[in-house]
Formats: sequence, C-alpha cells, structure tokens
Amino acid sequence: MTTTRPAVDPPLARRSRDEKEHYRDLLAGPGDERLPVLLVTGNCQAESLRLLLEADDVRAVRVPPLHDVRPHEVEPLRRWLARTDLLVAQPVRGDYRGLPIGTEQQVAALPPGATVALVPIIRYAGLHPWHLVMHPPGLVDPEPPVVAYHDVRLVARAAWARSGRPAPPDAEPAPGAVLAVAAASVAELARREAAAGAVVVSDLLARPRADTVRTLNHPGNRLLEPVAARLRAALGLDVRPPGVDRPLLTSVVAPLEAAVVAAHGLPDPPRPDWRVGGRDVGAAEVAAAQLAWYAARPDVLDLALDRSAGVRATLGVLAPGD
Repeated sequence: MTTTRPAVDPPLARRSRDEKEHYRDLLAGPGDERLPVLLVTGNCQAESLRLLLEADDVRAVRVPPLHDVRPHEVEPLRRWLARTDLLVAQPVRGDYRGLPIGTEQQVAALPPGATVALVPIIRYAGLHPWHLVMHPPGLVDPEPPVVAYHDVRLVARAAWARSGRPAPPDAEPAPGAVLAVAAASVAELARREAAAGAVVVSDLLARPRADTVRTLNHPGNRLLEPVAARLRAALGLDVRPPGVDRPLLTSVVAPLEAAVVAAHGLPDPPRPDWRVGGRDVGAAEVAAAQLAWYAARPDVLDLALDRSAGVRATLGVLAPGD
C-alpha cells in the first residue's frame, strides 16, 4: 500500500544552526536597504542564479528553495517580497506544498513598480538521455538510492526481473536516437518558456558541451552564466561579470557515456562514473542499489515504466509488454 507524505513540514520544525546562518537575512527581515532588493525564488537552480546575479548594484537576499520553505518562514518571505524591487522567479503553482508561495502569490506581494523576470526550471536530457526524475504528489520517497535519478535501462531490467524472464542485452542507441531525445527536451523547455513568458534558455542548448549540465536538472556554469546575463537585461540592470566564478551545482555529476559523446560530436572524453559529494561512484554500485530498491518498491517501478515509455521506445530499451 502506498502512503502519502505530509505536504509541508510540521510547524515546529526548525533548521540546523548552519541552515539558520544561511537564511539569517531572510529571518531578520529587511532593514534600511540602500540598494535595490533582488529575490530569486524557485528550486536549487534559483540559488545558483542569485549567486551569479549578485553584484554591487543589488542587494541579493538568500531564500530557501521553495520546496524547502518551512511554514514559519512564509511570513519573513512575504516581508521581503513587500520590499523587493527585482524578482526573478521560476514558475510555481499556487499554494505550493500547501503554502501560499506560488509565483502569482509572490508577485501579488510585491510593491508597486517592482520588476519581475520569469526563468524556466531547466531540465535537459540531451547529455543524459536515459535519466528520469519523478516527484509525483502522494508517492512517498520516489527517489532511488545513491543518486536521485532513475535510469530507464535499470527500470527495464527491474521489470524483467520481476517478470521472471531474462532481460535482453542492452543495445547502444543510434546517434539519431540520442539526438531525438535531446531535441524533444529542448522543445519541451521552449514550450514552457513560451507558456510562462519566461526568459529564453532553450536556444543555449543547441550545441551542448560536457559541462553544460551536470545532471538532467542541474545546469553547469556554461549554461547558468548566460542565463544570468539575460536575466540582468530583463531586469534592466547593467552588465556585470558573474557574481561567483566557482563551479555551481556540483554535488552530483552524472556519467557522460560514449554514445552521447559520439552523437553530439563532443570534444570531451566519456566519463563512466558518477561523482557524488566529491567521490567517484561506479555505475555498478548504483545499479546494484537501485535494482534492489525497485524490487522493494513496485509502486515506483510501475510509475517509472509508465513515464519512461516514450524515451525507452526512442532509445530501444525494451521492458516486458513493450
């Protein structure tokens, strides 16, 4: 039986000392701000964009990713929104996770004359065409162990194991199949940009490199920096160099497989291993942990099979019933 996770953290939940330090300015609230106040809201990509946008012409306030906002932090966030001059927001539905922090609700809390620039949540499958992320409402703990990415080849292998029949050998996809997944990914990003009226990102993915994205949903600096420059322009700010020059969103780096290098004609060498928290993690270790997990989580396996049907068909990854 599937159980559900509460939509929000308990009201008494509080942050660790380090987390409180991270969000000290949020909780303290605005003071005598002498520069235009800039807020960047959304998921983990939002904080990276804030770091790149930070400069001597704005007061860029750090806020939690919206999926991690605690109930007692809603009012401090609204106080900052009421003092915000420049808002960069990734589109989020109203009453997100049971809290009044959706994009339209944020915009409604802004003072008159505030400038808003929307930026899409970036997902690009062109370098990792086998990977899938799922966060469906009502499904508890849908992320597999070791790395929070489903590999459709492992999903199919788990389904074959459950059926009691031998799995066919993995076949390397043709370059056209890899490029088809990439093109579909860019087209979906372009569709969401247009629907939201967001700053355009999709054209920056026409010629990817190995460090364009670290994972399916973690862009690298090569992509984030031009996005931040476009956001500056959309906000009416002058050109500034990136606020940081260190690599961003590096906690997990996915493998770069030979088929992907060949399909895109990348000058970068293949990388067979994951990198997690600065440590190399072999594909075999990930596969063993995740296959055991799928055996214990038929609910997640069924959903992953359903959601991956299209990309599996494109890449030639067969599961029972295909």
